[in-house]
Amino acid sequence: MTGTHPADHDQAMDIEFLRFSPDDGEALADFLTQEEWPYHAGTQERATVKQRVADGFYDSEETRTFWVLVDGERAGLVTLQDLTDDTPIFDLRIGQAWRGRGIGTKAVHWLTGYLFTELPEISRIEGTTRQDNHAMRAIFRKSGYAKEAHYRDAWPAPDGTCYDAIGYGILRRDWLSGTVTPPDWHDEPASSDR
Repeated sequence: MTGTHPADHDQAMDIEFLRFSPDDGEALADFLTQEEWPYHAGTQERATVKQRVADGFYDSEETRTFWVLVDGERAGLVTLQDLTDDTPIFDLRIGQAWRGRGIGTKAVHWLTGYLFTELPEISRIEGTTRQDNHAMRAIFRKSGYAKEAHYRDAWPAPDGTCYDAIGYGILRRDWLSGTVTPPDWHDEPASSDR
């Protein structure tokens, strides 16, 4: 899509979430391959993206994908996954030119409400990010997600560096009440087996 540069937009952004259509395959391939996604595993090739579109990878019973539109322009992508499980997860990508403007926080607020409304049987939503993705970690906290896991050396990067992975989750009851219930990190039985 064409239009003004993101920096030309004022603070009052019109943000919409538009369901992905298989007809969007070319636009999706462009979006995923024309810039770097440093906090996402693996690299995307155009042919792979287009094959995944044809295979229903981005839109199925298990998965729903939405464009994040800012003032009508494709600024990001939300992929909701594991929709038939008890605990769905999500992938969020905001284009580099649009980062740092609060779009990611608005997207996580939206997807949380969407999932809890559309899937009344679920009681929680999870997300995981790399330890050094400070922006995403801040988005989780601002969106009412509690840190639930810290997996050491669990996220290998293409250069061979292994980063820690950080898991976050939100409970339906916390979303409804507007509170955050952190896990009880000290609820381990005393052991003499050390």
